[in-house]
Amino acid sequence: MTVTYTSRVTTSRRVSNFLRLLARWRGSVYKLIWMNLLLFLLMYIFLAISYRYLMNEPARKVFEDIVVCCHKYANIIPVSFVLGFFVSIVMGRWWKQYLSIPWPDSIALLVSSSIHGADDRARAMRRTIMRYVCLCQVIVFTMISPSVKKRFPTYNQIIEAGLLLENEKIIIETLDVAFPYYPKHWMPIVWAASLVNRARRENKIRDDYAVKSIIDELNSFRGLCGFLLYYDWVSIPLVYTQVVTLATYSFFLVSVIGQQWIASPHSSTSDNVIFRYFPILTILQFFFYMGWLKVAESLINPFGEDDDDFELNWIIDRNLTVSYLIVDDMHQEHPQLIKDQYWDEIFPNELPYTDESKRPVPPEPSTAKLGISRHSLDENKTLLKTNLLMMESTHSFISRSTSDPYAEEKDQVRSSAVTFNDNTMPSDSDRRIGSEINILQPSPTSMNLEELIDQRNRERRERLRNRFLDMRSSHRPMNSQYILTVLRPPSAGSSHHTMVEEGEEEQEEKTPTSDVPNNKQEKTD
Repeated sequence: MTVTYTSRVTTSRRVSNFLRLLARWRGSVYKLIWMNLLLFLLMYIFLAISYRYLMNEPARKVFEDIVVCCHKYANIIPVSFVLGFFVSIVMGRWWKQYLSIPWPDSIALLVSSSIHGADDRARAMRRTIMRYVCLCQVIVFTMISPSVKKRFPTYNQIIEAGLLLENEKIIIETLDVAFPYYPKHWMPIVWAASLVNRARRENKIRDDYAVKSIIDELNSFRGLCGFLLYYDWVSIPLVYTQVVTLATYSFFLVSVIGQQWIASPHSSTSDNVIFRYFPILTILQFFFYMGWLKVAESLINPFGEDDDDFELNWIIDRNLTVSYLIVDDMHQEHPQLIKDQYWDEIFPNELPYTDESKRPVPPEPSTAKLGISRHSLDENKTLLKTNLLMMESTHSFISRSTSDPYAEEKDQVRSSAVTFNDNTMPSDSDRRIGSEINILQPSPTSMNLEELIDQRNRERRERLRNRFLDMRSSHRPMNSQYILTVLRPPSAGSSHHTMVEEGEEEQEEKTPTSDVPNNKQEKTD
């Protein structure tokens, strides 16, 4: 099962909590790479002994040239890039596979709340539906997990666990013989859907919406089971896995030679005593890179038997127990309904704390303690006045630049302070210009952009209304007549009479009678 260490790192301390995790063995990097590290050290020690004690002078000269070449060109292999990209893909795939594991809790809640009845038949329906859901999950797990397959190698072990009955086993085996190349994990979901429909017909489920909700949850459960099979069938491309493996092992094969100590003037470590006896940095490099590769190897299939793989057997036991508990033992059951302790207060002002010193302070906005200087206020006022002046000048420019045949006359009227007394009657042209000025001229106070938009919208609506009234008055005739025609199916052998009647109808349309009210004529047989 996945190694959990969350309780050890709940709160950060002065000394890192991660240092305490380095002493753990189960699920650790030491457990993954100790064998590879031992082989690397044995190869390094063998080459060092051979160079110092077993080789003659010409052989040592050739070995020194090889060491210099390997040390110089070892960094050409992009190990960090290839490993980092590969591990990121594996980690994302690992988490998505966990999210694809289906859980039957939502189906159990819907079944318990929708299938009513305390009799044995209603109880059997609820329990059987949930057993079919868990059976679908078990069949899928046996196809992707070696540990579950070892637990349920055949259908007989599933029958012993109580997830399958003998008659259901016969049906599945019959379909396995008829269709041997396709998985049958969806069959229990089909049976569960049939039971839901039967419960609706027997009025155990009282509305169709509940049926639809249960069927949707069953389809979602089946889809997640299918995704688990897809992850098992479609792996990360083999080419990429081979590239990562070859890059990592070839890099350390070159490093085990290139990191050797040699007594040569061309070597930068010839005078280093520590590097001569123990290659500490080379071991750390192997530790990190090989540990990176082993992490990817252990997480690429999380349904195996590694320390960090998912415990599917525990999931099977948990799902069946919780499903039966929800649909049977807790069906239509709840604690006694009583008033809560805040019934009279409506809501609590503060909830109690065991230690009042731990009560948190309410959060403050980020600008709660931000002070505003007098200088910034003056600047804001100046900016606001500038914006208002710009809006007034823009409005005056727009009103002057619009195509208006009476623009010059309007300017004359605005510039001249002409007043009319009671005895003076303005001309038609003056009235028209004055009305347009009242509509288009802004108020003495500055008009902002929102008022200008509202004014334009009112003018547009008024123009549309006038246009509609003009069209209505010009297109509707005064003495229009409407003819109501009653259609009837033609009878056999009445084509000649139909033609005669059509001629009579045309004549009647030309000469309307006055017996029909509202100038409407009805044609009947």
